[in-house]
Amino acid sequence: MSTYLYLAAAIVMEVIATSFLKSSNSFTRLVPSIITIAGYAAAFYFLSLSLRTMPTGIAYAIWSGVGIVLISLIGWIWLGQSLDGAALLGMGLIVAGVVVINVFSNSVSH
Repeated sequence: MSTYLYLAAAIVMEVIATSFLKSSNSFTRLVPSIITIAGYAAAFYFLSLSLRTMPTGIAYAIWSGVGIVLISLIGWIWLGQSLDGAALLGMGLIVAGVVVINVFSNSVSH
């Protein structure tokens, strides 16, 4: 499995875990709590695998940036949370930053 697939798996697991965090009701509901804990454990496992070949700062920037955008979209689409212009602009800048890192940074290949 490639570094980017490990990182993608880490992002997906983190997004699933974070999506269930609110419904865990401060870890008082069993099933959402288990999904949250298992999701974060899997996210960190896959993130650790991506760190074998990718610098920590780069991996974390991509992981957190993409995670922020995905969680915000899930909150907007499924939880009815609002996103104003400033939030959308900020997420656009995050996406632009992730693209710049992946396209122009030589750090990713080390």
